[in-house]
Amino acid sequence: MTVSDRWLLPDGVEDILPPLAGRIESLRRDVMDTCQRWGYQLVIPPLIEYLESLFTGTGHDLELQTFKLTDQLTGRMMGLRADMTPQAARIDAHTLGQEGITRLCYAGHVLHTRPRHMLTGRTPIQAGCELFGSGSEAADLEIISLMLETLRVAGLPRVHLDLAHVSIYESLIKDAGFDRDTEAAVFDAMGRKSVPELDDLLGDCAEGSAGARLKDLARVNGGINALADARQVLAGASPAVDVALDQLGRVADLLARDFPEVSLGFDFCELRGYNYHTGLVFAVYVPGYGDAVAKGGRYDAIGSDFGRARPATGFSLDIRALVALGQRPFRQSGAIWAPADEDNALEGVISGLRMTETVIRALPGDEVTSPLARGCDRQLVNRGGEWVVEAIQ
Repeated sequence: MTVSDRWLLPDGVEDILPPLAGRIESLRRDVMDTCQRWGYQLVIPPLIEYLESLFTGTGHDLELQTFKLTDQLTGRMMGLRADMTPQAARIDAHTLGQEGITRLCYAGHVLHTRPRHMLTGRTPIQAGCELFGSGSEAADLEIISLMLETLRVAGLPRVHLDLAHVSIYESLIKDAGFDRDTEAAVFDAMGRKSVPELDDLLGDCAEGSAGARLKDLARVNGGINALADARQVLAGASPAVDVALDQLGRVADLLARDFPEVSLGFDFCELRGYNYHTGLVFAVYVPGYGDAVAKGGRYDAIGSDFGRARPATGFSLDIRALVALGQRPFRQSGAIWAPADEDNALEGVISGLRMTETVIRALPGDEVTSPLARGCDRQLVNRGGEWVVEAIQ
């Protein structure tokens, strides 16, 4: 590397500069304040952990996104977190060990080996909430409602919420009895919503069989009416499927009541997180952005790997992407310019103002840039021996 290119950053890694950094921090604070007003307690997990805890119950997708390195103190493999949900599960199951309901929230950088979207790069700022200790439908509804409330805070004008349920695919694929290779091919095609591939894989399945239902279900998605279509395709499939469809219907009705501005739909091919999700899953989209801006679901199984099985549900979102997509007003109040004069009275006035205002103190020889260029709209002026704040003309 030459001297001339030492300033270059890796692809997908960026400095966040003013005023964007201020907008991101403002939203981060407001999202965390919103979560805490709902009773979620802030935790700050470490940036780095042993791989065993970072990957617990999450499958291979997260492993591919995680930077790995060797701990020079122990020789064990460590990872830079790519997702904070497993860390929250570890904190609940092992570090806190509380009985009853635990509500946690968090916000911080995560690192990805590859960017998921051009707006996020490889260093997203992830925020989220996790609710432990309740397997109830009310807990799922609370998490989804809080997620939608944070998107309101972010100023997203129009959002679409897709609901799905892992038990539907899980029950059908189990009843189908496919061999491992066929099951993997079906999973891949379902996740990509590739109907032609599913027709090739499942076209020989008898009418009314689990395989035929999977093939037909891939064609079912869209708005509220999609749930009725799914009921028709899945009629008589299994009690577990009926329970999942009923839950989707109840949750959708309550969300439509509480968030009438949100477009609701169902995506029965949604298999993101299938390796660790165990129930209701959801994702929020905005027009013109291909990836979900917020997502989550139920994951009751992870805590058992930490020695304490707990029902759990939660969501996460990317603060950086929300700032880019939202229409949230950001008003940074102007600062006060203070001269470099050595005056005890001036020092006292500056100290008092800094309790509530931004005061930028000039330094000796600091005449190159004007106060206005530094974001100041007022200045301290000595009038008759008294320092007063005046507007800059």
